[in-house]
Amino acid sequence: MTHRGSRTLHVGSLARVEGETALHLRTDGGEVTEARLAIYEPPRFFEALLRGRSYTEPPDITSRICGICPVAYQMTACRAVEDACGVTVDGQLAALRRLLYCGEWIESQALHIHLLHAPDFLGCDSAIDLARTHRADVERGLRLKQAGNTIMELLGGRAIHPVNVRLGGFHRTPTTAELRPLAERLRRALDDAQRTVRWVAGFDFPDADCDHDLLALAVPGSYAIESGTPTVMPAPRAAGLPAGSDRALPTRTFAVRDFGDHVVENQVPHSTALQSLLDGRRHLTGSLARYAISGRWLSPIAVQAAQDAGLGDPRQGTVCRNPFRSIVVRAVEVLYAVDEALRIIDAYERPPRPHVDVSPRAATGHGATEAPRGLLYHRYAVDGEGTVTDAALVPPTAQNQGAIEADLRRVVQERLRDGELTDAELTALCERAIRNHDPCISCSAHFLDLTVERTASRG
Repeated sequence: MTHRGSRTLHVGSLARVEGETALHLRTDGGEVTEARLAIYEPPRFFEALLRGRSYTEPPDITSRICGICPVAYQMTACRAVEDACGVTVDGQLAALRRLLYCGEWIESQALHIHLLHAPDFLGCDSAIDLARTHRADVERGLRLKQAGNTIMELLGGRAIHPVNVRLGGFHRTPTTAELRPLAERLRRALDDAQRTVRWVAGFDFPDADCDHDLLALAVPGSYAIESGTPTVMPAPRAAGLPAGSDRALPTRTFAVRDFGDHVVENQVPHSTALQSLLDGRRHLTGSLARYAISGRWLSPIAVQAAQDAGLGDPRQGTVCRNPFRSIVVRAVEVLYAVDEALRIIDAYERPPRPHVDVSPRAATGHGATEAPRGLLYHRYAVDGEGTVTDAALVPPTAQNQGAIEADLRRVVQERLRDGELTDAELTALCERAIRNHDPCISCSAHFLDLTVERTASRG
């Protein structure tokens, strides 16, 4: 088959991603004419499910959206409802929330790095195949994941869908004595995290760049995780620079409450996930965006690891826009999360109460946090009796879907110029490009509105 012909590639179910999705690719005469990431998981109607429920329930209900990242949904729901109720959680309670979120970052990122993404770079079809040839590396990844799970079990009550989180804080806070064994385990995990950065830095990375606006939360002086201000770094071409520029560009911000004015969702025919545009442009959220916008506030050990891994010095404004290198950035974030967890534990003093009171009031609240896969936004309207009257959830993968499709089109187009690819090679290339972004398909299935156009039959 030559480039002069037309080809259609349809992959009914992608491997090694969270959830179910398909890929449809069409080429004509060596040109990519269509690239669709078809998210076909059935709609689960979480926004509708939340309406009419008590204002105390969104943290527990939304945590069921994802078994890998339940804390992200719990923390974002808490922030949004507390915002509506005019409550701020600070001090040691806020530190414990950040510690819990570090646990989720560690377990989720370690899972993706070692079991889902690394096989792409090492010629393996699955994590099982990888374990046969790189057993020590897989075992290290499982130890890291277990360390993250241990944080979630101690603070959340269990590793999956934690039950100890509530509005205003926790049902129970740990004692300093209970945190000591955790600190010992994390000190061992710190070495595993450093080894992981060195391991993935040695992979072979194709040349690539994502020329999209980057969106992440930012907190001056800290690497944003559980809170922050939405911050946008424009694409190089939008700033008049060549694609692939590794320079940090001037950023702009907007308030969390204005998220819906900037990130606008639209329905597309081929997906049950709403796709988003940021001020009318495709954007990318997640590890690459966080590193570009907040990399200068990583801890010293994480900055040094990033430099040693070839990512440059984020304190000097060096960013990474190569999606294939996202695995290295994720590894640096795991190292940071372990180091940050140790810092929080070292400074911990048990608060006098496990939570602050959160009383209902008639208002609309907004919350945003950084899930491992990117910025997650919640909005809740609550009446004076504490009943949720409206809810909106905007997960990272739904925001990233347009950028993923654009990257698919670019990657395939570049490879087709270099020579013919078999369908098997093309499939492997596309799946690899998708896994660069660690999509969580289940988190994206929040489709609610459907418009059906029908043409009246004649006769």
